[in-house]
Amino acid sequence: MLSEKQKLLRRLQAARFAVIEINLYLDSHPTCQEGLRYFREKRAELESLTKEYEEKYGPICASDSDATDRWDWVAGPFPWERGES
Repeated sequence: MLSEKQKLLRRLQAARFAVIEINLYLDSHPTCQEGLRYFREKRAELESLTKEYEEKYGPICASDSDATDRWDWVAGPFPWERGES
């Protein structure tokens, strides 16, 4: 059974995948209004899920770390090692 953390990470991964895929579609269909709407929707979802995940569990990417006194990205397990199976 998946933990709440694992469920959130999977939702985040699905949203990121959707953003990447619609990006590729829009590269060849730049005026598709439905595609542009879907891109905005999925990007907003990704931003919201990323914010929620990082508030609860820490940064997803090293570039999102807010370390000031010490580089803490390597201090704990990486997102893919944080108890997910």
